[in-house]
Amino acid sequence: MQDNLHVERRVISVIVKNEASVLSRITDLFSGRGYNIESLTVAPVPDSEYSRLTIATSGSVRVIEQITKQLHKLIPVLRVYEHTDLVEKEMAMIKFPLNESLSDIETLCNVYNGKIVNVGKDVVIAMVADEPHRIGFFLEAIKRFNPKEIVRGGTVALER
Repeated sequence: MQDNLHVERRVISVIVKNEASVLSRITDLFSGRGYNIESLTVAPVPDSEYSRLTIATSGSVRVIEQITKQLHKLIPVLRVYEHTDLVEKEMAMIKFPLNESLSDIETLCNVYNGKIVNVGKDVVIAMVADEPHRIGFFLEAIKRFNPKEIVRGGTVALER
């Protein structure tokens, strides 16, 4: 019974028919049962009529089982994968004032699989792509460069 009380983060991929209102039905399933979505990424599956939703959520073993069972019941859902051994990445883009040290920003970005992707008249934009917890570390480390804006993308994952 103790395992049912332990809360952990899980990543679930859902393959759905790419049609109107599918995303709404899936988010309704989560909100209607009080489950939280930490991250949601949606993209079409190349050369098909399907899309992949990658959902990061947290819950007990029982809650995660309920989520996957309920997802299976939705009509446009083709497959549901609860990842156990996965490669997981997340992207972040950060806008810095141009008066900050470009070489220091670039060096830090390199450590987190990133680089400077655009230099404008007044700002520089950097991008990093790494494991979600490492993105968190990066965002903490860049505070000293006075970021003007941060956009953090959702998780994408593939089973090994």
